[in-house]
Amino acid sequence: MENTRSLDSHTTLYGIFGDPVRHSRSPLMMNRAFLECGINAAYVAFHVKPEGLKDAVNSIRALGFRGVNVTIPHKVEVMQYLDEIDEGARIIGAVNTIVNDNGKLTGFNTDGIGYVRSLQEETGIRLEGKRVLMLGAGGASRGVAYAFAKAGVSRITIANRTQDKAIQLASSIDAFAQSVGIGMDNEELDRIIEEADVIVNTTSLGMHPHVSELPLVSELINNNHVVSDLIYNPRITRFLKEAEARGAVIHGGLGMLIYQGAYGFEYWTGTPAPTAIMRQVVEQSLED
Repeated sequence: MENTRSLDSHTTLYGIFGDPVRHSRSPLMMNRAFLECGINAAYVAFHVKPEGLKDAVNSIRALGFRGVNVTIPHKVEVMQYLDEIDEGARIIGAVNTIVNDNGKLTGFNTDGIGYVRSLQEETGIRLEGKRVLMLGAGGASRGVAYAFAKAGVSRITIANRTQDKAIQLASSIDAFAQSVGIGMDNEELDRIIEEADVIVNTTSLGMHPHVSELPLVSELINNNHVVSDLIYNPRITRFLKEAEARGAVIHGGLGMLIYQGAYGFEYWTGTPAPTAIMRQVVEQSLED
């Protein structure tokens, strides 16, 4: 397949709204996916400041965009400007994908389901009945916790430096899976780690350039654990390296980026996303 295409008056438009947005790898990934599938479409990054968000959302209708991704800091505020919110996005309290059906804008959240799809496909784990320990209760945690619950895990323990945030997150998903929130200094944490099947870091500890930081000491990790990190830069964090050295199966955060985009692609086009190509182009961009 030629690695070129031409835009014409039939080209369908897509984009991403964020502030900042120039660092986004979504245009590289999505345009390559459209090319691979022979879809006449273009995906562009738009730097949308908070005061311009309402007008930007209205432009989706006015200009006939088929879909848009939404990133920081707009994922919550954008919800008030949409016609419908998918159940998962409503429970999570954030939208990262908008689908335009003839002027009707529906918001979805693909972060959590993208993460869980990546985790299962890349490690082979079946999540039904598993016990999960989540480290952190920040922005990415809610979608991941909800997706774990919908995947059938038996218990989710959320450990956070500020215990109140962990308790609040746990209570919001307790209707879908047994959930509890604790502080990172909880005296039961050692036992919880030992009993967990999956340990996932949702914090920014260990992200470039602070690559030496750890969300958790690794002494209690063993070869019965699947250890996951939402961070994808570096590709393998110090936390994952130490977990692997102790025999754990490890899983990095790049797949979450790929699969949250893949779900959006599929919602928009009805075509299976070419995830291998999408991964390849993002990996190449991280090396450049």
